[in-house]
Amino acid sequence: MGSDNRAVLVLEDGRRFTGRSYGAVGTTLGEAVFSTGMTGYQETLTDPSYCRQIVVMTSPHIGNTGYNDEDNESDKIWVAGYVVRDPARIRSNWRSNRTLDAALEAEGVVGISGIDTRALTKHLRDAGSMRAGIFSGDAADASDEDQLKQVLQAAAMAGADLSSEVSVSEPYTIPAQGNKRFTVAALDLGIKSMTPELMAKRGIEVVVFPANATWDEIKAVNPDGFFLSNGPGDPATAEHAVSLVQSALGERLPMFGICFGNQMLGRALGLGTYKLKFGHRGINQPVMDTKTGKVEITAQNHGFAVDAPLDTEFDTEFGKAKVSHVGLNDQVVEGLECVDVPAFSVQYHPEAAAGPHDSEYLFDRFVELMEGAK
Repeated sequence: MGSDNRAVLVLEDGRRFTGRSYGAVGTTLGEAVFSTGMTGYQETLTDPSYCRQIVVMTSPHIGNTGYNDEDNESDKIWVAGYVVRDPARIRSNWRSNRTLDAALEAEGVVGISGIDTRALTKHLRDAGSMRAGIFSGDAADASDEDQLKQVLQAAAMAGADLSSEVSVSEPYTIPAQGNKRFTVAALDLGIKSMTPELMAKRGIEVVVFPANATWDEIKAVNPDGFFLSNGPGDPATAEHAVSLVQSALGERLPMFGICFGNQMLGRALGLGTYKLKFGHRGINQPVMDTKTGKVEITAQNHGFAVDAPLDTEFDTEFGKAKVSHVGLNDQVVEGLECVDVPAFSVQYHPEAAAGPHDSEYLFDRFVELMEGAK
């Protein structure tokens, strides 16, 4: 598995970390970001929102439960690279059928282990997320200058349009469990498998559409609601998705968005988006409901945010709207709610398969919106 091979992590500002190869051997480039989750690494790896990102795990011990065939959030590992401090020497879980190292190697994901991830995380917090490269095998012997040149030639995340890279090419349907109550058209901008599953449990048939679907194609299934998924990339590039949201708002079709979907609703309402210094990634992010004061511990994975006034309603083309949820660590917008049309969104992940489950009620709220529309 190449665990004895030297590997080097190089950041675009020239800082270097030397460790051991983990997973596949070779070269990978992407944006270095850190995730604070202590569990759920398999869900993280298979989350399409991590497309083109090198994920640094802040929890030092990773891989102890191995890898299984049940917990994937999509059909492949999406991270561009993986950084851990102390990989587990053995796997120990009754569902595990291979090691994490073997899963990464099988899918060609280049990783590095044995580095000081605490120092790396502190550096990314201070300097911000940045382009990086992992070099192992023969690539680790290249000159410092050549490795840094490759990193600096990599595409930046700002301005990246990635929805089409992770979305399906054809629509597919997840049937309702039990009696069918509603049909929801879901726009796949990087959707996770747990999302339609949670809707199906509530009697919703989910028709998942590719990111380039037209409004006529979506309307053809006669949906009771419109759902916008999570996804990677810069929300400022997603003009087509924004136009679909505006069509749904104009027709007063009940709508729910998460993560990237929150940014799409924000843009459709005329708000701007911006890149966070180092983003929110993990399963322990505190968020407050501005209406009730209730605090939820949430799963998050985003590097961009919506720019909106936190403490007042604001006017949009579709009536008034407001910020419904706020991140308590840094006062970032974590949710939007339309006052005059049936639409709302959150920046975090209420479908979090690895937990926590504080926010799963939002799917019930979506059901209530559709019931009200009927």
